[in-house]
Formats: sequence, C-alpha cells, structure tokens
Amino acid sequence: MSQPSSASAASAAPPGPRVPEAVHRRRWAVLGVLMLSLLIVVLDNSILNVAVKTIAAPAPTGIGATQSELEWAINSYTLVFAGLLFTSGLLGDRLGRKKVLLFGITVFGIGSALAALSGSPGELIAFRAVMGLGAAFVMPATLAVLMNVFERDEQPKAIGIWAGSVGLAIAIGPITGGILLEHFWWGSIFLINVPVVLIALALMMWLVPDSRDPRPGRIDIPGVLLSVVGLVLLVYGIIRGGELADFTEVTVLAPTLGGLAVLVLFVLHERRSDHPAIDMTYFKRPAFSAAVAAIALVFFALMGVTFFSAFYLQSVRGYSALQSGLLILPLAVAQMVFAPRARLVVERFGAKAVCTVGMLLVALGLAAFAFFDASTPVWVMEVVFFVQGAGMAHIMPPVTVAIMQALPREKAGSGSAINNTFRQVGGALGVAVLGSLLSSTYRGEIEGHLGGVPEALRATAGESVEATLAVAEKLGPAGRDLVAPAYDAFLDAMHVTALASAVIGLIGAAVVALFLPGRTPTGTAGAPGPGAPGAGGTAPGEAGQGEAGPGEAGQGEAGPGVAAPGTGPDGGARRGSVPGPASEAGESARR
Repeated sequence: MSQPSSASAASAAPPGPRVPEAVHRRRWAVLGVLMLSLLIVVLDNSILNVAVKTIAAPAPTGIGATQSELEWAINSYTLVFAGLLFTSGLLGDRLGRKKVLLFGITVFGIGSALAALSGSPGELIAFRAVMGLGAAFVMPATLAVLMNVFERDEQPKAIGIWAGSVGLAIAIGPITGGILLEHFWWGSIFLINVPVVLIALALMMWLVPDSRDPRPGRIDIPGVLLSVVGLVLLVYGIIRGGELADFTEVTVLAPTLGGLAVLVLFVLHERRSDHPAIDMTYFKRPAFSAAVAAIALVFFALMGVTFFSAFYLQSVRGYSALQSGLLILPLAVAQMVFAPRARLVVERFGAKAVCTVGMLLVALGLAAFAFFDASTPVWVMEVVFFVQGAGMAHIMPPVTVAIMQALPREKAGSGSAINNTFRQVGGALGVAVLGSLLSSTYRGEIEGHLGGVPEALRATAGESVEATLAVAEKLGPAGRDLVAPAYDAFLDAMHVTALASAVIGLIGAAVVALFLPGRTPTGTAGAPGPGAPGAGGTAPGEAGQGEAGPGEAGQGEAGPGVAAPGTGPDGGARRGSVPGPASEAGESARR
C-alpha cells in the first residue's frame, strides 16, 4: 500500500493506542505467559473439586469439613474474587495491568502456601479468601493485557485460545490433584501452586508489556463495598437455607433479602455515580446483556453440577480422586479442541446460532445426570462430559469477544472485570443454590432412615452423604443399614439438582437465542459503548474485523458484532493479521 494511503488511514482513524511493533512480534509468547497465569487460577478450583471428599474426611486424612464448610471453602474464594474484580480492573487500567498482574500472582502464591498449612476448616476458608484476593487481580489483567497486545482482527482468535486454556486447566487440575492426594497429604493440592507462581512471575517480568488507560477515572469505593456486602449476604442466606433444609427461617430470609436489597442499592448507586465501577449504560444493549447473562447462567449450572459430581464419582461409584480426575478428561479435551476453533463456526453460522446450540448441549449434558445411577456405564459418563465440554467451548469465546470488543481498548480492564464478575458470581450462586438444593433434598430423603442413629449424631448424619457414611462407620455393624439408603438418597438428590441445572441451561439458551446478534456483517455487539471513541484505533461502531487466522485478511462474517470487512465506517484502514516485520505505520494500515 502506498505511503499516502497509510497516512490517510492514520489520519482517518480516531485517537487511540495501537500495538507497538515490538509488542506485536512477541504477542503469541505473551499469550503463553497469560495462559500460564490463568492456568493456576482455574487449576486451583478444579483441584479442589476433586479433593472435597478427602478434605471432608476426619483428621489425619482431612480436616473434617462439613458440606457447608466445603461450600464456603469454594465461595470464600469466589466471593472475594467477584467482589474485588471491579476494583482490580479499574486499578489495572489506572496503575498498569502488568503491575496488578504481578501483585495478584504474588498474593495468590502466598495464599496457596498458607492454605496448604491450614489446620481447620476455618483457616482453610480464610486462606482461600486470600487466594481469591490474588486471583481477583490476575484473571481480569490477563484478558486486559491480551486486548492490548493483539490487534482487533486477531483478538477473537486469541480469546478462543485463552478460553481453551481453561479446558487445559480442567484437564490438568483433577489429574494433578488425584496424583498428589494418592501420594501426599491434602495440603499438597495448594502447595503445588507455589513453584508455578514463581515461574509465572519470572516470565511476566521478562515478556509482558505494561499498559494503562491514559485517562483513568476515580475508583468507586462505595460501589465495590456494596457489591461485596450484597453478594456475601445473599449467598450466605442460600447456604444457610440448605443447611437447615428450610428457606423460611429468619436466619435464612434476613441475609438473603438483605443481600438482594444491598445489590439493588449497588445498581442505583452505579447509575448515579460519575465514576461508576461498572458503566450500566452498556447493559441497555441487548447483545451485551445477553453475553454477560450467558456467562453467568452457564457457570451457574455447571459449577453446581461439578460440586456434586465429585461426591457421585467418589462416594457412590467408589472411584479414587485420580480416577475421578481422569473420568472428566473428555470435558476438558472438548474445550481444548473446540474453543480455539469456535470463531470459525461463528463466522459461518453467526453468534446466535452457535451459542444457542452450545447452551442446549450444556443443558442436555446436565439433564443426563438425572438418569445416572450406581451402575451407569463409564462410556456413557464420558460421552456426557464430552458433550458438556463441546457446548461450553462454543459459548465462552463468542460471548467474551462480544463483551471485550464492546469497550474501547483503554477500558480493557473494566471489560475483563465485567466478563469475569458475571462468570464468578454465576459460579458462586450455582454452588450455593444447587448445593443447597442437593443438601435439602438429601436431608429429606435420608431422615426416615436415621431412627437407629443416636440423637446426638442424627443432625450431623443427615447433612450429606459423606456425613452419613462417616456416622455409619463410627457405629460399626449397627451402621451398615445406613449405607444403601445413603446412596439412594444421594442419587435422588442428584437427580433433582441435575434437572434444576438443566432448566437453568435452557433459560440460557433462550436468552442468547433472543438477544445475541445473528449472522450479519454489520452487527453492533462489538461496538464501543456510549461515549467511547473507538477501541484501540478503530472507529466508533466498529467491531471485530473477521476472525481470520495468520495470513488472512479478516474477511467475512465473524463473531458477535462484526462489522463489514475492509475499512471502518470512517474509511480508515485496519491492520490485518499478516505476520512479519513492518514499520508501525505500514503495520497499522495494511490489511
């Protein structure tokens, strides 16, 4: 392309940061470091899901955690994570994403070491919260850095690979956890994070460039506090309802309704604030709202099922922690295979069709659990896990692209915070709501069989299948009659919970079918929001430039919100994904 054309393109494009050539050349290496950082955050949760049975066991095998304490070991991490995502995203935009990434990974490593040495469920819950603090600064920063080292046309491909790394973590986590639990004590599942953190820190300091918003706003401290308080109260009330098997108790209603009231105040505050933690005007756009709702709903459904599937595989089916990890490998493999390629399917069929089918596959997989029993063939479980993974792989990349390309590049931290907040809040509420449903249903089923249990142990025995089996073991021969009813009660509770999860999945399918953009070349889901002057040198209203691979020009109908190929609405040319060195001006203007 001639120099006059390059100059014309540069002058036509609105002001905004372009990717420097030096950064552009090492963008794939940077993505590898970001994936390593994401890997340990996701891996930690997948390891914990395999270890819940061991942690629930009495000392010295575990620490005797009850089902509610296990839920809080998960939720303390998730709630701190979700509650601080707004702040961490804004701090990254303001102070520099590399700085907050280094801070977060360091805190995560310290929290992991402390969690490994926990001597009680209370300590584990507290140190898991420290890990959540670190993770809150890691995950949004990885996606924000990604948006600032890749040009817009390559972002869908990079996001697909980024999302596929979640599948890698799902695969490595349970298998690693199973190996560690077979050879070491339960705390090793957290201690394993420490050397990975040290490697990630070294690579970050070497490879990852820093970036920030040149015009950052103030941090919305009241908004952050309202979100944290509201979520903690709401989820505590739901978990308490599961413990009591009664959602009408004052100790359940008070925190639940109080949490909802605080969250309403949070929304009102954000709408009136001149420096909100989250810009509510983005939610006025149906495609944007549908994308974040899809993330929340799919993780709501899946996290609850993941929580009880560990008990099904280990308690009812009798598999070891390592065997359980290997059994869910198809779910991870499906994500690793399909997530990086989801952009190609979206180009052909459109985001609406792809995400709707993905949600239906997830719902189908969840519903299948309602037919599992103590003798379901292993190959059937493997097929179900693979279907679930394939469904997720065709949901997460397109909706993440829709969210991230809706904001200007300078606000990548805020966009990543929105994406991850809804993901984590959905997961936390899934564990709480579906865990409570599982607990209350199990209690109702097993109570009729506890007549021969001493009154002092009766309440404990009815809390979960692990608790019932532990009491049966204490009672010796007198407790043998409890084992079969415990398995039957758990299977009944699992079936109810699985059907509830499937309904959530169907609601998600309806949401994306109604509101996500279809297969059109002029969608607006990826356009910068109100008042945003184009993302990273793109024109207002311009979305992803085709999700092309290396050497392609980014033509065709790409993911959510993809604009017409070629030039933006202002006529400005765009950098294509053609690899190789070039001057910054030529790199900015070439197709």
